[in-house]
Amino acid sequence: MEGSILAQRERVSLGNGMALRLLSALEILQARREAGELAGEDRERALCSNACLLARALEQEEEHKPVFSDGRAVLAGLTVEEIGGLARRWSQLRLESDPGLNVTEEELENVKKNSGATRKSGCGGGC
Repeated sequence: MEGSILAQRERVSLGNGMALRLLSALEILQARREAGELAGEDRERALCSNACLLARALEQEEEHKPVFSDGRAVLAGLTVEEIGGLARRWSQLRLESDPGLNVTEEELENVKKNSGATRKSGCGGGC
């Protein structure tokens, strides 16, 4: 993922040679789709969603390469407790990196200017 225009911190070291990184919106959608295919029943969806998210977010710290190839590999390689714990760590990173309402008016205006939406695009700045 290229740097987010708002994110304050994009990765966190786990101290064991691995790191969790923030995901792009596209990566989140891909993880959700993969989880939908992987989950056999509705009650399996949360675990599968977390596994598919971790397949994309968990990387080798030095090489920035994925630790797991996909959500199925995460399910095969980690316990339910490990998946839950790592998913909570990722969620914490996401919340800490979200600028939320702490963005100054000037920063918000810069984001608007750099967002790429113009009146000529037909989006009216809302796309």
